[in-house]
Amino acid sequence: MSFSDAPAPACANGRGSIELRIEPVERDLGELTVRRALPSPGRRTVGSFIFFDHMGPAEFPPGEGIQVRPHPHIGLATVTYLFEGEIMHRDSLGYVQPIRAGAVNLMTAGRGIVHSERAGEDLHTTSRLHGIQSWMALPDGHEETDPAFVHYPASTLPELDVSGVTVRVIIGTAYGATSPVSTLSPMLYLECRMPEGAQILLPDDQAELAIYVVEGGVVAGDEEVGAGVMAVAADGGPLSLRAAADSRVMVIGGAPVGRRHIWWNLVSSSRERIEQAKADWKSGRFAMVPGDDEFIPLPEK
Repeated sequence: MSFSDAPAPACANGRGSIELRIEPVERDLGELTVRRALPSPGRRTVGSFIFFDHMGPAEFPPGEGIQVRPHPHIGLATVTYLFEGEIMHRDSLGYVQPIRAGAVNLMTAGRGIVHSERAGEDLHTTSRLHGIQSWMALPDGHEETDPAFVHYPASTLPELDVSGVTVRVIIGTAYGATSPVSTLSPMLYLECRMPEGAQILLPDDQAELAIYVVEGGVVAGDEEVGAGVMAVAADGGPLSLRAAADSRVMVIGGAPVGRRHIWWNLVSSSRERIEQAKADWKSGRFAMVPGDDEFIPLPEK
């Protein structure tokens, strides 16, 4: 779905300002390096976004790729959004679905799901992997919802030209376009590809808003934000961006869902619920992934 020459809000509303800069923690996962922006010591969440990892870019020789064995989740929804590469998703509901660049696999864990993330079908050749993995905490009243999985092909996500900036609406509504991705709480998730010198005013209808610069660099309000940095907007915006170089910027936002605890892959408003999930995984009470008999043991601490 494509929209051209979409109207952009006038920058007369203000440039906005940055409340907090987050320098992600780099983690070596063996197969690839990730930079974790959320949760951070200075900021646990932005809206319902409770986890935000920048994966790669990584290059794998023929026959190699990521091999994330089956593991459990509760109390969250996950989106892996790729710029390059392919990941094969398998879960305890029986879904087997490759995720490719620009598509969305929305997995809602609810009361509990198990999934694996393996290399795609391109192992016969040198392959690359680059993308963002995010978790969104489920709102009150939905933490124990039934687990679910929905795949949205890249062609179904709106793509707009906003004053020379190419905007993909991954989740939510922006600039008159609405993503088909259905979530349990209001949120915003955009990809903005900005040629050098391009300017855009971000939506100002979110309680909380942040940007993450994947590559390039921008001036956000009056502050320079380089690649690999997350910047949280004061009062949820509005925030103007100007590209100091050709840039790719992710925008996240929404209403906070309240205090959440996070341990390993488990998210809940209740510490007791997390302890129960830990015991369930250790005792083998989660449904497993058909056809994938491996699993990640419960961490010792």
